[in-house]
Amino acid sequence: MALYQAMLAHFGPQRWWPGDGPLEIMIGAVLTQNTNWANVERAIANLRRSDLIDVERLATCSLPRLAEIIRPAGYFRVKANRLHNLMSHVWREYGGDLEIFFSRSVDSLREELLSINGIGPETADDIVLYAAGKPTFVVDAYTYRVMVRHKLIAEDDDYHAIKDFFESNLPPDVPLYNEYHALLVATGKNYCRKIALCDRCPLNRFDHDVRLLNRE
Repeated sequence: MALYQAMLAHFGPQRWWPGDGPLEIMIGAVLTQNTNWANVERAIANLRRSDLIDVERLATCSLPRLAEIIRPAGYFRVKANRLHNLMSHVWREYGGDLEIFFSRSVDSLREELLSINGIGPETADDIVLYAAGKPTFVVDAYTYRVMVRHKLIAEDDDYHAIKDFFESNLPPDVPLYNEYHALLVATGKNYCRKIALCDRCPLNRFDHDVRLLNRE
């Protein structure tokens, strides 16, 4: 928790997830891969203008039309397929009712999300934590970089090993997981870059391995 407190003192509360309700959060979780949030916001704004912030309408929208609408998010054809797969599943299995979809246990919901073509661990955990409000820790490239450089995980640890590290050392608390992930992202973006800015970083006083800082 010392790293968490240092980041929180430096950055303040991040108040994630940026999104207007659970459906937009689900959409954002799919669109945010390999792009920045400003591009996701543009794509979501296009969906709003097209009256497509709706499970059924997204599930039944043609893929070419959906891809063109979300073009600002990048990789728009791939993401259109993934978004369509997710919304089609929720529409087919739950009639588009997110409350019912989110009503199961963390493990059951996560496993179901991972069974949908195109939904990987990070996207699934984003949806479980931020849209469903259930405790699962989200791991991303920023988390990996910060934790490796501070020698808290190994370079060859996979997604689930890193996730288990956090969940084994923290209580299953949704606001804590939410804030911790957001703070790691802020640290990774601002200081723990590929070329690290250690002298300015709020985590500089904690032990870190200089050999790992600039070799990515």
